[in-house]
Amino acid sequence: MFKPVEEQLKILERKCLRIAPEGGLKEKLEKSFKTSKPLKVKLGCDPSRPDLHLGHAVVLKKLREFQDLGHEIILIVGDFTGMIGDPTGKSKTRPHLTLEETKTNGQSYFEQAVKILNPTKTRMVFNSEWLGKMTFEDVIKLASKYTVAQMLERDDFEKRYNAGQPIAIHEFLYPLAQGQDSVAIHSDIEIGGNDQLFNNLVGRELQKQDGQDPQIVMVLPLLEGTDGIQKMSKSLDNYIGISETPSQIYGKTLSIPDTLIFRYFELVTDFSDSELAEIKTQTEKDPRNTKRKLARTLVSMFYDEQEAQKAEEEFDRIFIKKDVPDEIDEFDASGFPCEVQIGNFLTQVGLTASNGEAKRLIQGGAISINGEKILDFFAKIRLENGLVVKAGKRKFLKIIR
Repeated sequence: MFKPVEEQLKILERKCLRIAPEGGLKEKLEKSFKTSKPLKVKLGCDPSRPDLHLGHAVVLKKLREFQDLGHEIILIVGDFTGMIGDPTGKSKTRPHLTLEETKTNGQSYFEQAVKILNPTKTRMVFNSEWLGKMTFEDVIKLASKYTVAQMLERDDFEKRYNAGQPIAIHEFLYPLAQGQDSVAIHSDIEIGGNDQLFNNLVGRELQKQDGQDPQIVMVLPLLEGTDGIQKMSKSLDNYIGISETPSQIYGKTLSIPDTLIFRYFELVTDFSDSELAEIKTQTEKDPRNTKRKLARTLVSMFYDEQEAQKAEEEFDRIFIKKDVPDEIDEFDASGFPCEVQIGNFLTQVGLTASNGEAKRLIQGGAISINGEKILDFFAKIRLENGLVVKAGKRKFLKIIR
């Protein structure tokens, strides 16, 4: 039923930053092999941010490897813990979500995750199924299993405590609730980014106290965003979404710093070690074309090679030949006067988030009307049928009257 243990290990250990405890994964695989019983591999999903990006893909692809080797994948949507909000890496208490909001976001998470996972072999559960049934007595007993000193070993809590920043008691309950998920499903393996190491190790401890064989914790690197500095995040607007259009994925990939080209290949794609070695050499010699190869590869992962080729051709037509894309959003301007001030108009139609952003783009020469740059925020333009407004590199709007 399963491949030999050493063969599985060779696949599963790739790209991992840490596997705890050392040698634990091999023991789990050996037991699975002898009993012909698949391992339960868990990923906790944060429903507060349902839009998945390449950073999530790093972890999801590791789950797919387990899945392809015959093991059971369980996505635990934290609809209940989402009402607490994971404080990991946060400098202040997070706002709460309602149970309805977390459930809606969780469903969106699953629909995007199966772009990478096999949908027919992926089990999704909501942790409100067991956490929502706990009594106050149960919560107190759970809280008694960890000390405040142990919680303050977590970097973000320690920094906030030393800085005199408030830490609400409910935030201490988040790692315990996440650990209780592992107890509830009898998890064998938990996977996450390396910022989740503390939470995942809590799961091991709670399983021990429950008399279970504790899970193995596998953490993977966090992927830097398109800015090349901070980890990829929708809130930082430095992300490449796995559900974005082919042209968006292609264009955003070409915007990453050259220093990240190989890292994206290494963490997100399926190239072998020998192929990656060749790509590393190509990156050093010809970063421009290697980055274009990366962009095509990423589009192909979430769509297909034909869409990747079309995205490249469209990018070249718009940004190299300076043409207008074949398909752009239209705006019915019949409710506007014939002549408007360009600065305010950009914000009113959603091409810019604010007048301040509109002014910055205009001053930077990033606003054009039918190909002609607009350099005056207060300039008046006539809203004629078919007029094409361009804001920044990728936003176009055709005026309909």
